[in-house]
Amino acid sequence: MKVLVTGATGYIGKRLIPILVNEGHHVVCTVRDKLRASETYFDEEHISICEVDFLNEQTLKNIPQDIDAAYYLIHSMSNSSKDFESLEEICAKNFKTCIEKTTCRQVIYLSGITNEEQLSKHLRSRKRVENVLESNHYATTIFKAGIIVGSGSSSFEIIRDLVEKLPVMIAPKWLHTKTQPLAVRDVMAYLSKSLGRTELYNKTYDIFGPEVLTYKKMLLEFAQVRGLKRYIITVPVMTPKLSSYWLYFVTSTSYKLATSLVDSMSVQIIGKPSEINTILNLEPISYKRAVALAFEKTEQNTIVSSWKDSMISSGRLYKNLHKYVNVPKYGCFRDYKEARVTNQVTTLDKIWSIGGETGWYYGNLLWKLRGYMDKMVGGIGLRRGRTSPTDLHTGDALDFWRVIFADKTKQKLLLYAEMKLPGEAWLEFKIEDNLLKQTATFRPKGIAGRLYWYAVLPFHGYIFNGMVKKLAV
Repeated sequence: MKVLVTGATGYIGKRLIPILVNEGHHVVCTVRDKLRASETYFDEEHISICEVDFLNEQTLKNIPQDIDAAYYLIHSMSNSSKDFESLEEICAKNFKTCIEKTTCRQVIYLSGITNEEQLSKHLRSRKRVENVLESNHYATTIFKAGIIVGSGSSSFEIIRDLVEKLPVMIAPKWLHTKTQPLAVRDVMAYLSKSLGRTELYNKTYDIFGPEVLTYKKMLLEFAQVRGLKRYIITVPVMTPKLSSYWLYFVTSTSYKLATSLVDSMSVQIIGKPSEINTILNLEPISYKRAVALAFEKTEQNTIVSSWKDSMISSGRLYKNLHKYVNVPKYGCFRDYKEARVTNQVTTLDKIWSIGGETGWYYGNLLWKLRGYMDKMVGGIGLRRGRTSPTDLHTGDALDFWRVIFADKTKQKLLLYAEMKLPGEAWLEFKIEDNLLKQTATFRPKGIAGRLYWYAVLPFHGYIFNGMVKKLAV
């Protein structure tokens, strides 16, 4: 099938597109600016790009006429415009007008659960969009989800920030609001499996996880998965504005997003049961299971975590694996160094020979000391070395690192730390514009992780500065 995906650069769209491609569909991605689209979209023969702004009617002509189905994934949680709801309605109307002129038979829309009388402005907008999308020219399949659990989503990362930064929380009373969190992998299953299913035409389903939890319970269960002890005290005195500031200062979110989330989290989100799980043969996983899966190492390093198995088995996009490697951005510390390169071949050869018998080019004594410390606490230390003195491949062990991506033609090497750490660490080398860019990223776990980072910071300044200078020739 030829499938149109709107919101192709968004959190859901990025994960859905590779699944559709691996299932044999040709995907047409709509983006407002081609320069902001993933490079993957341009390299994969089963993906095409069209530049469309659904607030600009002149751009709608770029959408092909011969599509079979379309996903409507356009919405925002951070738009601060006073006309937010009217803008979303205009987008939906323009989309509908355009799609009605095509051969599209089915439009699939991911909305939010709207079963309460009092709704946040974002949920009111979602409900209005549902009504706008109804048409006599195509069928709609609408899935209404609650909070989505997946590494990289705004809600997930905010919960992570709260849990890992605050041993004791003085929190707003809306933490007692009930919801039914749903794993992002289950969302992907609903969206992809419903494509072309005529029995789902002109139907609306609430989709949700198997448990009813308060946000407080979600925070505490998140802490259990992470092996952290947390205490939460809720107080009735926090206004929505104070709550938004609380989220803004404690977490890595923007104030606009914090305000939107506070607005939404004050509304109970409980889904209505239906036969959809039976129809699609799905059984959503529990919240704790979803959190645990989000922290698996392989998923922490792929943008599209739910389709990694099919990608590896089929090999269709394996040649573009480097474009799916994603070093996290939320709640991380970074040490960035760069140096001018005059001989890229020699520099790459030195990078590809790093570790093992060659060593780390600078501060080798400190690297060895770190290896001994790792062994003392039950880690692997430096004893693994490396298989080849000059070659590196994705998946190779390299001292106490794992090679996540290695491609000389892309001039990039990414390592993931497997030593004992109160957190997670990545080390990246890449050459761009004759500059060697060396980035160490650390995502701490709790207070211990933050103390660790500041304790080793002086050594990082010494080692990493010296190492980038030795590598760049």
